[in-house]
Amino acid sequence: MERTPNPSAQVPRSARGAVPLVLLSLLLLVSMLLIPRTATAATRPDLGTAASFGVLAATTVTNTGSTVVNGNLGVSPGKTVTGFPPGSVTPPGTIYAGGPVAVQAQSDAHVAYNDLAGQACNLNLTGRDLGGLTLTPAAYCFSSAAQLTGQVILNGQENPNAVFVFQIGGTLSSASGASVSLTNGASPCNVFWQIGNSATLGTATSFVGNVLTLTSITLASNTTAQGGLYALNGAVTLNTNTITLPACSTPPKTPTSTRTSRPTNTSTPTGRPTSTSTPTQQATSTPTHTPKSGILKVCKTLAPGTPPPPPGSVFTFRVIGASPSVANFNVAPATCHPVAVSAPSGSVVVQELPFASYQVSGIVFDAGTGSVDVANGRATANIVSGKDTEITFINSLTTP
Repeated sequence: MERTPNPSAQVPRSARGAVPLVLLSLLLLVSMLLIPRTATAATRPDLGTAASFGVLAATTVTNTGSTVVNGNLGVSPGKTVTGFPPGSVTPPGTIYAGGPVAVQAQSDAHVAYNDLAGQACNLNLTGRDLGGLTLTPAAYCFSSAAQLTGQVILNGQENPNAVFVFQIGGTLSSASGASVSLTNGASPCNVFWQIGNSATLGTATSFVGNVLTLTSITLASNTTAQGGLYALNGAVTLNTNTITLPACSTPPKTPTSTRTSRPTNTSTPTGRPTSTSTPTQQATSTPTHTPKSGILKVCKTLAPGTPPPPPGSVFTFRVIGASPSVANFNVAPATCHPVAVSAPSGSVVVQELPFASYQVSGIVFDAGTGSVDVANGRATANIVSGKDTEITFINSLTTP
C-alpha cells in the first residue's frame, strides 16, 4: 500500500534553510574555542652604541687573571678600570674609562633595559630553577630571584629571529658548571637577561645572552659569556674569563611602536600567561595600564655659601612607586645618579633622607616635569617612556 505523505510532518521551506545555518554557526563557535591563541612574542631591543661593548659598568671594572674581552670595555660615570693587564681587550676593542663614548653607551643600555622591563610576560617561572628546562621563544619572568643549576636549553624552533627575554625582579645566580645552550637556530644575539638587582655567575659557567643588571655583575673564575655584560649602576668584576660579542645585525625599529598595543604587565605576578587577554584588551586597557619606563637622574648640589660636608659624605635617596622597586642610592655633592625606573602609575616619588644638619632648601626639575614638596624633601616625577627626568636637590645647612 502506498503511504500518503502527512503534510503536518513536512518541514516548512523557510525552516529548511535555517537548520544548516544554525549548525554552521555552532561549528564556527566550536572551532573558535578550539583554536589556540598565540601569546605576544618577545622582541629584541636596540642596544645602540652599547652593542659594541663586551663589558660596561657604572662604577668600576675590576679583573683578576688573564681575562679576554672581545669587544669594547667601558665605565661611566665612574672612570676606574683595574686588572688590564693581565686582562686584555682584543683589537679593535678599546677601553673607555669615562668619556663621551662610555656615557652614550650607558645611556643606550638604560634605554634597552627599560625596553626589556616593559615587555609583556608570557610565562611566570618564579620559584623554578632554570636548570633542566627547555624553553621556546618568549618572555619569561621571575618576580624575585632566579637560579640556574645545570643546563637550560633555548630552542629557537628553526627561527633565527626568535627572541628570548628573561625579566628577573631580584638577583640571578648560577651554580658552578651551569650552562645556557642554544639549539634549532637560536641566536645569542636574541637572548636578553633583564635583572632588577645583581648577577653572579658561578665557576666555569657557560653563559649566553646579553646581561643588563640594575646594579652589578660578577663572574667567577673560568666562566665564559657570549654576549654583552652591562651593569647600569654598579661594578663588573671579572676573574680569568672570556667575554665574546656575537656578530649581530641591528634590530628593526618597529618594536617601539608595536609595544604600545600589547597587554600590560599587570598579570605577571600571578604566573598566568598574558595571551588570554590579548584579543579583548589590546584596544582598551593598554593606554591606562602600561607602565612608563625611563631614566631618573637625581643630582645633588649645595646652596651658595653652604659649607660642604666632610670628604666622602653622601646623601641618600629613595624612590617610591617604582616596580620593580629601586634600592636606596647615594649621591655625593656636585654629582648625579641615574637610575632606570618603571612607574605603573606614570610617576614616582623621590625623597631625600635626613643627613646631619643639612636640609633641602630647593628642588628643581632640570629635565621632565613633576611637583615638589621642599618642606618634606621630596619630589613627584612624571616618568615618560624613553625620556630622561632630571631633578636637582639643593641643600642648606640649618642653623642651631
